[in-house]
Amino acid sequence: MTDSPQTPPARAPLRKTIVLVGMMGSGKTAVGTALARLLGVPFLDSDEEIVKAAQMSVAEIFARDGEPFFRARESEVLERLLSGPPAVVSTGGGAFLSAHNREMIGRMGVSVWLQADLELLWNRVRHKTTRPLLRTDNPYETLKGLLAAREPVYALAQVAVGAEPGLSIEEMARKVAQALAEQPGLFGEG
Repeated sequence: MTDSPQTPPARAPLRKTIVLVGMMGSGKTAVGTALARLLGVPFLDSDEEIVKAAQMSVAEIFARDGEPFFRARESEVLERLLSGPPAVVSTGGGAFLSAHNREMIGRMGVSVWLQADLELLWNRVRHKTTRPLLRTDNPYETLKGLLAAREPVYALAQVAVGAEPGLSIEEMARKVAQALAEQPGLFGEG
């Protein structure tokens, strides 16, 4: 495949960390892993970094210490990841809701909203037991409410890329890479 104006030049150095934001089930981890491979940079998952540091799952942290404690650790981890070499970072669904995190990401990286509709998200998360916010009597309605509340904040991301049910993970990663190629100064020698 040859380079076109819409795709980053092969192996052009990434100058800032790309931070994927969006709802649980939007593909941040899967697409992020493929995108990092495509761009030749490390993939990092902020939730996994928190889990490693705490030596317990996100659900266990929520249960033991509460959401405010988790959100504070999330901000600390994001700052550390953004301060390192350029990478692709997947965040938890609530990370971008913090004004502090949005400002930090905007200053030190590039935010990319993986935009997915309710039905696509529900199809991806309905059988998972690892989502503490969906441990409710009606997880579908909970997801619907979370999406409605969070979409206006996700819309503040610097780049938005729509997920489509028929796209493979690799195709979605290429779609994100094409959107990123249009960001001035993101690729190339610094």
